[in-house]
Amino acid sequence: MMDWYQQLQHQVRALIDVRQTRVEQLSDKELSKLLSTLLTGAHVRAILPTGIDEQEVVQRLLDDLMGLGPLEGLLRDESVSEIMVNSPGEIYVERCGRLSLSSASFADEEAVRQIIERIVGGAGRRIDASSPMADARLQCGARVNVVIPPLALKGSSITIRKFSRKILAATDLCANGACSQKLADFLQLAVEQHRNIVVCGGTGTGKTTLLNILANWIRPGERVITIEDSAELQLNHNHLVSLEARPPNQEGQGQVSIRQLVINALRMRPDRIVVGECRGGESLDMLQAMNTGHAGSLTTLHANTPRDGLRRLEVMVMMAGMELPLVAIRQQIGSAIDLVVQLSRLSSGQRLITQVTEVQGIEGDVLSLADIFTLPHEVGVAPRASSEPLTAIPTGDIPLFVQALDDEQKSRALALLTEGSDSSYLVAGLAG
Repeated sequence: MMDWYQQLQHQVRALIDVRQTRVEQLSDKELSKLLSTLLTGAHVRAILPTGIDEQEVVQRLLDDLMGLGPLEGLLRDESVSEIMVNSPGEIYVERCGRLSLSSASFADEEAVRQIIERIVGGAGRRIDASSPMADARLQCGARVNVVIPPLALKGSSITIRKFSRKILAATDLCANGACSQKLADFLQLAVEQHRNIVVCGGTGTGKTTLLNILANWIRPGERVITIEDSAELQLNHNHLVSLEARPPNQEGQGQVSIRQLVINALRMRPDRIVVGECRGGESLDMLQAMNTGHAGSLTTLHANTPRDGLRRLEVMVMMAGMELPLVAIRQQIGSAIDLVVQLSRLSSGQRLITQVTEVQGIEGDVLSLADIFTLPHEVGVAPRASSEPLTAIPTGDIPLFVQALDDEQKSRALALLTEGSDSSYLVAGLAG
């Protein structure tokens, strides 16, 4: 038996059909006014429960007619960073890195499928039994993945990754406990000095957010080209070209991959190349770009430690199909990448930078790494009081690139690398 809202939906849709009104041609304001008018009708008012807020009903109808139904409220909620529909009655959300079950729900599987059709149709894709998975992007910029039966056993699945409209800065990182001000200043110095940086971390650790902050430290006047699977970066830069990969169409044609975009970007006279994430053969082209005059390039990849990240990079370079010997790949990595920034997410949901590691070249056939910043217990420093935030501190190792800085910049670097280390050793190293 239908509940009152389902009855109301059917009645309103019937009235709209009688009026021969095409709701997709109306603005939200015009449609809201039309719905308010329809709710004054006797047949409609008889369905409404006593004491119901009519404006809430209008908003709910508006969400169902033009938006994503019960997901619209979650999309408007700025505290929600991810929405996960497991089945019609099971919708989880992520807030501040923690998952919780939402009170929102769909009426049934058909309602979920209608929303999925609206999502993929708006992106020019299709989803059916022959193609039961699809990726899309909403108008607000959120990234969507959908999977339908028979692949999804409990019912159609929707995963929406939202992105903050606010452009975060280093002050936000420090305020959120992700790093200390000294670490943020060191990373800014590395970007300004055209160091090639790889940001590593697991899913949901904030790699794209940190990449965005790093890229916004690129000095004005440099030509920046960003390359992404789905446009997420928000750069305040006056000389910026943003490129986005294109998936194949319904006939399986027209795909433009990240690797094709990286190769094309080299012909566009870039000063810096920023790749949203390296996942395959484009890693080789990215390394070659870093080694051939495009210093200061930035990218991210999935890995749990800096060394694991570099091993994964080796595998992805092999995916380029060039059949290079492993030692040659490691030589490319050792000469191309300067710093690896490792991100982690704690059980509390807090995201933080746990390591900044310098790639110091290759010794024999092994990449030589040195931690520049790491967590206190990794360098034998006593644990801090529970009330103090956990942040990475300097280890005492001096990055090789610091040797090439002028005296003023060396002094700045020294001030950032003294906490928890032997200052006399650092001074001697910098003077050398």
